[in-house]
Amino acid sequence: MDNKDHALAFLLKKEDIEAICGSAPIGGKSLLEPLKSKASDHGLPFKILEDHRVINEAEVHVDQGDLWYCLEGNSIFIYGGAMVEPRVKVRKDGTEDKTELFAKEISGGTTVILKPGDWLWIPAGEPHQHSCPDTARLMIIKIPVK
Repeated sequence: MDNKDHALAFLLKKEDIEAICGSAPIGGKSLLEPLKSKASDHGLPFKILEDHRVINEAEVHVDQGDLWYCLEGNSIFIYGGAMVEPRVKVRKDGTEDKTELFAKEISGGTTVILKPGDWLWIPAGEPHQHSCPDTARLMIIKIPVK
């Protein structure tokens, strides 16, 4: 059986996270190694995301919730409310992925600032958007709807 067909055990040590947080910012919105490759290769449900001077689009995940943990920096989240002019995600092959919606902004949502050590749960179907005027590194854990 190919390793990509099932999740494998994976250890992420404190030293690994410290090394990630000690690295220079990449710029924009980036998934960071080693989890970027490991998540893809082994089906891991979590990644480390870096936001560096970005305002990300609003999004809704129909079939999964997002559990966010702030490792470093401050990240501004807006959740709830309504997406303004939402659109369906278009895959590279041109087909629509109706489990992912995007928009430029959210109207009427709640704004919070995640700081190191803070957790934020975004259930499936709830609009959310995050931005960062400087650099923040966040762990994101994807939890499928049952």
